[in-house]
Amino acid sequence: MGKIMNKLAIGFGACMLLLFMGALKGEAAIVGTAGATFDLTAKAGTITIPDGGNIYMWGYALDGGLMQYPGPTLVLDEDVPVTITLQNQLPVEAGNVSIIFPGHTVTASGGVAGAMTQEAEPDGVTIVTYTFTPEEPGTYTYFSGTWMDMQVPMGLAGTIIVRPTGAAGQAYADPATTFDREYLFFLSDIDPSAHNAVAGSGLESVDTTGYWPVYWFINGRAAPDTMLPNNVPWLPHQPLNAPARMHPGDRVLLRIVGSGRDLHPFHYHGNNADIIAEDGRVYSSIGNAGPPDLAESDFTITIAPGKTFDLIFQWTGENLGWDIYGAIDTGCTDADNNGFDDGTGEFCHDANCTDAVSNVTGIAGSDGFDDATYEFCADHGTAFPVTLPSQREIALGGMYSGSPFLGDEGVLPPGEGGLNPNAGYFFMWHSHNEKEMVNNDIFPGGMMTFGIIEPPGVAIP
Repeated sequence: MGKIMNKLAIGFGACMLLLFMGALKGEAAIVGTAGATFDLTAKAGTITIPDGGNIYMWGYALDGGLMQYPGPTLVLDEDVPVTITLQNQLPVEAGNVSIIFPGHTVTASGGVAGAMTQEAEPDGVTIVTYTFTPEEPGTYTYFSGTWMDMQVPMGLAGTIIVRPTGAAGQAYADPATTFDREYLFFLSDIDPSAHNAVAGSGLESVDTTGYWPVYWFINGRAAPDTMLPNNVPWLPHQPLNAPARMHPGDRVLLRIVGSGRDLHPFHYHGNNADIIAEDGRVYSSIGNAGPPDLAESDFTITIAPGKTFDLIFQWTGENLGWDIYGAIDTGCTDADNNGFDDGTGEFCHDANCTDAVSNVTGIAGSDGFDDATYEFCADHGTAFPVTLPSQREIALGGMYSGSPFLGDEGVLPPGEGGLNPNAGYFFMWHSHNEKEMVNNDIFPGGMMTFGIIEPPGVAIP
C-alpha cells in the first residue's frame, strides 16, 4: 500500500506541475462574450472529471458551437437593450427548455408558454426571444426556468456580468468599487447517477428527490483541472479555469455565482474579503449609486443556488512583522521609484520605502505602503523573525520556492518544489465543506483552486 500511495503522490505531483506551469502561462481573467445580441442553443455533451470519469450533460451553446458547462458568460452594458434567442436541440424526452434572468425585467416571445416564461420545444427549429435592458450593473446568473430540479443540475445555467456606464474598472457606479483584476467562481455540484440514468435508461428512471452529489466544481471544472489554462482542447465543454493571480495591493473583484442544488461555503485563504454586493445590488445605505458602506468583511462566503455575490479581496502583507521581499538590494538603482532597476529593468528591492501617494486613490498623501511595490513600509528591512531549519528537518511543499520571501528562489533538494515558477505565495481557495474537496471521495479534488500572490515584474494577463 505504501508503494502504491507513493506512486499516486508522485503522479499527482507531476500532474500538478504541468497544470500550474500551464495556468501561469495562460489567460487568467474572466473569459466572456460582450455584446447586445446572443444566440443560445440547448445541447447535450460530455464533461470530464480528473478521476477519469465522464458525465453526460446538458448546456447552453453560443452561436451554434459546443455546449458549455457552465453556459457562456455574457458581458452586457448598463442601459443597453439586450436580445437573447434560444433554440432547443436536446433529445425529445428532455422536454421544453427556457431561460430566466433574475434581477431583470424580461419580455419573452415565441415558443410555447411555460410556468415561468416562454419555452423552446426540442425540435431544433422553434426560436424563443428574450429582451431586456439591464438597468443595474453587477453579477447575475441565468438558468432554465423549466423543470429546474432536473435541468439546472444537468448544466443549463450560466453567468451575466453587467458593466456600469462610463465607469471602466469598477464593479458598480461608485469609485469605491474600483478593481484591478476580476475572477469568476461559478460553484456547482453533480450527482452522476442522475446523469447516467438520463443517458441510459431515460428520464423516467430519474428520481430528483434522491439527489446526492459526489462531484463539485468551480467554473465547470473539478480540481486539479481548475488550474489548467482556459480552452484546453481536451476539455471542449469546460473552457474556463479558476486560479486567481494578483500582485501585492491589487484590488481583486471576486464574482461568485451559486448553481446546482446545494449551499457552498467558499473560503479564500490569505486574507478576509469585503462583500460589497449581493444579487447585483450594492451593500449601501444610500442606494445603489453610493459606496458599499455596509460591506461585510469575512473569510468565507456561503452561497445558495441562484444567488450571486461580489467581493473585493486584497493582499498586502500588512503587519506580517517582516519584509516580504527579504534583504535590501544595495546594488539596485531606482531613481524613478517604479520598483525596477534603472539599468537592468529587474525588480529592485532598494533601501527606500517611498510612500508619497495613496495607492488606491492616486492622490498625494501617505497610506503606509510603497508607491511602486505596495510593500508595507513599517516592515521594510525587518528580518525574518525565525531561523529556518535545515532542509533535512522540514517537509517541503510542492509550491515552496525554497525561500520565505516573495519573488525569491532558494536551493531545494532534488525532486522537491517546482510548482511555483514565479516564486509567489500560494493560498488554497476551496469549499469549507470538506467533502466538497474530493472527486467521488478521491482527495484532492472538487471545489478547489489557488489564489496566487506574484512578485512585482511578473506579467499577469
